[in-house]
Amino acid sequence: MTPKDVIRNSIEMCHGVLTAYVGDLSDADLMVRAVPKANHIAWQLGHLIASEHQMTTEAGYKMPDLPQGFAESYTNETAGSDDPSKFHKKEQYLRWLADQREATLAALASTPEADLDKATPESMHSYAPTVGVAFNVVGIHQMMHGAQFIAVRRKLGKPVLI
Repeated sequence: MTPKDVIRNSIEMCHGVLTAYVGDLSDADLMVRAVPKANHIAWQLGHLIASEHQMTTEAGYKMPDLPQGFAESYTNETAGSDDPSKFHKKEQYLRWLADQREATLAALASTPEADLDKATPESMHSYAPTVGVAFNVVGIHQMMHGAQFIAVRRKLGKPVLI
């Protein structure tokens, strides 16, 4: 197994867990907060999509465009909104997430293994100092947020998964 295989496996596994956690949730369920001031899943999904797009683009790869103003809708300032009209439908999030994921995996596949050790731009050094770490962070970031979905699932009485 190569380093790229390990990174791809991590990204795919984390994506699979995250999409399983949202699979049986409704659009209304995405707006539920586990506790007051916790981010609801709709905001977290948008944040994950915008973050993957931003990280991979900043690392030098071409990513599918997101709707105009998308990233600005998923900032710390918007996290407190409970207005469903400010967020998207589950199917849209899943489509955009899959589009970004497909492009991220294509970027990883096209990257020579030696380039995984190359430095990322300075703006990324605090969380992803190399290209390989940047790719790995994509999966880890999804798993970190996916773990937060468990509390919402429990609150909603959904079955335990995975």
